[in-house]
Amino acid sequence: MNATVLKTKNLTKKYRSYAAVNNVNMEIKQGEIYGLVGKNGAGKTTLLRMITGLTMPTKGEIQIFDETSEAGLNKARMRTGCIIETPDFFPYLSARKNLEYYGIQRGIVEKEAAHHALEMVGLLNTEKKKFKNFSLGMKQRLGLALAIMASPDLLILDEPINGLDPTGIVEVRDILLKLNRERNTTIIISSHILSELSQLATTYGFIHKGEFIEQISAVDLKEKCKNYLSIKVDNTEKAAALIENQLKCSNYEVLGDNEIRLYEKVDKPEIISMAIVNNGIMLYSICQMGSQLEDYFINLVGGNKHD
Repeated sequence: MNATVLKTKNLTKKYRSYAAVNNVNMEIKQGEIYGLVGKNGAGKTTLLRMITGLTMPTKGEIQIFDETSEAGLNKARMRTGCIIETPDFFPYLSARKNLEYYGIQRGIVEKEAAHHALEMVGLLNTEKKKFKNFSLGMKQRLGLALAIMASPDLLILDEPINGLDPTGIVEVRDILLKLNRERNTTIIISSHILSELSQLATTYGFIHKGEFIEQISAVDLKEKCKNYLSIKVDNTEKAAALIENQLKCSNYEVLGDNEIRLYEKVDKPEIISMAIVNNGIMLYSICQMGSQLEDYFINLVGGNKHD
């Protein structure tokens, strides 16, 4: 079983009477890509700032690599790389010179650390180009290079694909997957672009108005969001027997309100409906159903009624 890399207990941050983050309990295992999901203003950045030590909690506990004391957390954070806010790079220096400066500042002793980081993010061919002439995608990749330069075991990224074009998003995604697969880097990535998170995350944590409302594995979420045929008939018992014996489908469930949900042959509603009608069963309706990550999140937070 994978070890716990990060755990929080009742983690809270209040600004006077306003709770930006309220009693958050989350747990992240080694090797996970953890998608922190929430709308803008949900508390994602505040939560990550507390984890990285940039903001002090009002109350609660943070555990990183089994460390919980202030001294222990400081030590554990040496094994962590992060992008919470855009790093202040020197506009007239190259990518390598910028990284070498921060490497000295952070006490990184490996001589080729900057080279390896630039290679990982695909910026080795920018030797003489000044940072001020970088595209947004290049700037994001340089920020990522800075975060991984010390080969962290835990990487924390707050909205790293914000403002990127589709090509830039794919580039960042490929880098993160490579880090996770080749180095077993545990990654926390916050975003409100859920379609992109769905191509990365192995676990999700949903936060809304500072409240942590659910943590779920990608496997379980896929099961909840999977497509199915909603079949409404006058006799579910007879229809279920037909589905199982004649159509040879076993992945279905019988619900109330004369409904059967069929998780097989989802793209063949005409075959299902013909079989039902031909066997003397009254078919009220048949339609394809299911939800994407966006739909699941909207339903989880109660649509727009909480806004």
